[in-house]
Amino acid sequence: MSEADIIAIGKDAVKTVLLVAAPALGIGILVGLIVSIFQATTQIQEQTLTFIPKIIAVLISLIIFGPWMLRNITNFSRTLLENLHTFIK
Repeated sequence: MSEADIIAIGKDAVKTVLLVAAPALGIGILVGLIVSIFQATTQIQEQTLTFIPKIIAVLISLIIFGPWMLRNITNFSRTLLENLHTFIK
């Protein structure tokens, strides 16, 4: 196994992780921004107001994007396992 193979596997792993995490993180950031703007305009500084909507939004995004995330992780794992014989030399 050459250094180029290791770098390619690492690159694919990082790309898969970022791609899978992006929907939940993006929706969490968007909801956090909306809640922050709401808090700034109304001057409500309740701590639970920041966490509860983000948790609910991330859970809903996991339900919606879950099958797609699982498909991406499965494709990466399948590719890695199918090429395992080329790594063991």
